[in-house]
Amino acid sequence: MNTAGRIIVSACALLIFSSQANAAPRHALLGAVLTAHVRNGLVDYRALKRDERLMRYLEQLAATDPAALPSGRDRLAFWINVYNAQTLKLIADNYPVKSIGELHFGKSLVLATALRKTAWHTHRFIVGGREYSLDAVEHAILRPVFRDFRIHAAIVCAAASCPPLRSEAYEGDTIDRQLDEQMRLFLANPKLNRYDAADNTLHLSKIFSWFEKDFTGGRKTIVEVLLPYFPAETDEALKAKGRDTAIRYIPYDWALNGR
Repeated sequence: MNTAGRIIVSACALLIFSSQANAAPRHALLGAVLTAHVRNGLVDYRALKRDERLMRYLEQLAATDPAALPSGRDRLAFWINVYNAQTLKLIADNYPVKSIGELHFGKSLVLATALRKTAWHTHRFIVGGREYSLDAVEHAILRPVFRDFRIHAAIVCAAASCPPLRSEAYEGDTIDRQLDEQMRLFLANPKLNRYDAADNTLHLSKIFSWFEKDFTGGRKTIVEVLLPYFPAETDEALKAKGRDTAIRYIPYDWALNGR
């Protein structure tokens, strides 16, 4: 190849590299892992434990600077994927376990929370060259930075009462659709949320109690906020009953979301 040809090839390569560097990362590896091991929101941890693709994906996250991502939607998808992928790794590394609770200090959520030694505090990992915990991702990044209550239907802490884990990764260009779908799937699951028309009682996940202000902002009722995401028949019934609906919170089941 002559000098002019080499210059043209080099210039093309530089343009391709620059384009890739400025583009949002795709989460294809995580998507492949989820497609292979997640069914109806439940995880085959035994098979996941042997899947090297999860570790390769986590290595990609460790090398990615989230601040350099091109949009807020890309950063939101990125951090949700970080949380879910690292939770999968935490359980897979310790499998077989019957609950994430076995990984808390003293196997006690109350004690470990008081000492800040829950699995969400002690599981540490690198993202963009910095160390994080699951607790930091949720409470120092996702909740305060993005202020989108739909996050609570997307991050999954490996418990049976958690929202169902998607069989696909989140992506910046589809994040709004995915989060809306997650809210609807969460509220449509009668084991997790249900409406009893006989006594006009809405039985909700404890998530809506723990993070009530994330949903309501202190300005609306939880029912008003959730109405757009309920199944149609529940939505109509709640609108007809007005503000008279009673709310009960379902005890949280910390059993593993395995299959």
